[in-house]
Amino acid sequence: MAIPGFQQMFLPLLQFIEQRGDAKSIELRSAIADHFNLTQEDREQLLPSGAQLMLNNRVAWALSYLKQAGLIESPQRSVYRITENGREVVNTAPADGITIKYLMQFPEFERFRKGSLQGKHGTADEPEADSADAGTPEETLNIAYERLKSALASELLLLLTKVDPYRFEQIVVDLLFAMGYGGSRAEAAQVTKKSNDEGIDGVINQDRLGLDIVYVQAKRWQNTVGRKEIQAFVGALAGKQANKGIFITTSDYASSAYDYAATVGQKVVLIDGRRLANLMIEFNVGVSAHETLYIKKIDADYFEA
Repeated sequence: MAIPGFQQMFLPLLQFIEQRGDAKSIELRSAIADHFNLTQEDREQLLPSGAQLMLNNRVAWALSYLKQAGLIESPQRSVYRITENGREVVNTAPADGITIKYLMQFPEFERFRKGSLQGKHGTADEPEADSADAGTPEETLNIAYERLKSALASELLLLLTKVDPYRFEQIVVDLLFAMGYGGSRAEAAQVTKKSNDEGIDGVINQDRLGLDIVYVQAKRWQNTVGRKEIQAFVGALAGKQANKGIFITTSDYASSAYDYAATVGQKVVLIDGRRLANLMIEFNVGVSAHETLYIKKIDADYFEA
């Protein structure tokens, strides 16, 4: 089954901690995984950011919320113990589990929630946060980030379809340079300015010494790129005695184009419009930081010094 929401872990965690006395985080993660019959694939699933295992993240937030409600305490780092209030909850909680809404009956948790939702202009509403299937704060933040990134990618793609073709080619080479290709900016890329360039729009060094060259074709197209265009590009590579090429378009590729590229002797990478826009965002080409958020955590070593 899929990894359950962190609120679904509240009651099982309380029960495990009551049964085991002092319980370590690693033991609780394993117990939760076994309780919900999670597969090895589930246990190894990462957050969208790739920064942490999803199971670990959800267990950690569940433990944090139970601690804020005064149902468990932490006598030492990464060790948890149930409180008298926690024992009472284990005996009286609904059979279908407990949620954030249930925890609001405890004054400590209510104060915590009101404090955590306090914004610059007063208390913020968070209507979805109390639903049982709501994600952890990191997951919610990741989802919001991906939505913003998707909207930005769409805006970038629209701009790319409107720029001058030669400017588009230069943007592509700027991106490849930002990704680490080439040496100095002046030496790294050369963009052709003529239409009779045998299908090659640009060349870029793969390394700082120029020991290997990558040929690039950039198409500011609306139509789907098919096998014929990729076949012509491969032919141009052969004419240059090159074995690496990158074909980039603002549109997309037909399945036949991908199939053909996978069978030829040269290494040909196909980048469609959406991937191009996402790479520009990742490597800060044509975009700039609007606002920076720092997510901080406790430095436990500091307090043990």
